[in-house]
Amino acid sequence: MYHFGTIIDGDFDKVEAQVVEALKTEGFGILTEIDVKATLKKKLNIEKRPYKILGACNPPLANQAIEAEPDIGLLLPCNVLVRENEDGKINVSFMDPSAVLTLVDKEGVAELAEQVRERLMKVRALLGGQLLD
Repeated sequence: MYHFGTIIDGDFDKVEAQVVEALKTEGFGILTEIDVKATLKKKLNIEKRPYKILGACNPPLANQAIEAEPDIGLLLPCNVLVRENEDGKINVSFMDPSAVLTLVDKEGVAELAEQVRERLMKVRALLGGQLLD
């Protein structure tokens, strides 16, 4: 699998804020935010449920990755998806860095990916909810 996540009961905006705060506890900040719902409405006049892609970055770990492989930026940042399901529950999914960074055949990258994965798993645990693997 290329992701893992959790399903949470709650208001979309509040859950998104919880995700951002939980990411901070593991040293991640948000570099980018893509509001897919708003973009599809603006560009195609299509109504969708709330759907945001957060580009999360842990600067020390990102720096280590870039030092190991300068082109690794093509696979960064770690995407976190926050989306509303049809039943109104909020699905929070994390890109699995261990799966994605297996594409990079450089010494130390696999170990670094595992460190990032462990931190993201801690974030998922902080959020609670129904865990998805």
